[in-house]
Amino acid sequence: MTYVVTENCIKCKYMDCVEVCPVDCFYEGENMLVIHPDECIDCGVCEPECPAEAIKPDTEPGLEQWLKLNADFAKTWPNITIKREPPADAKEWDGKTGKFPDLFSEKPGEGD
Repeated sequence: MTYVVTENCIKCKYMDCVEVCPVDCFYEGENMLVIHPDECIDCGVCEPECPAEAIKPDTEPGLEQWLKLNADFAKTWPNITIKREPPADAKEWDGKTGKFPDLFSEKPGEGD
């Protein structure tokens, strides 16, 4: 089992999760984070820290697309371990559906 970041992170990108991760397995894109599935130790401490409830265990049904997206982009995006401020309009996007694929950016974020 591993944890995955899902659609609700897009354009919210709260970073509370990165500070609690004991193995630094979060990677930053321009407008969302992902978890590297081979680095995640399944501790689960990140899940309750996400204000957008965008982190889910991969045992939940229907997350195959997100597991693949997390695995693919964790290979190219920079590692992030330090919490920064979320986008100014993050609260406006929290809970909105239909953000993927139109609002998803493949561009990398800043990282640490």
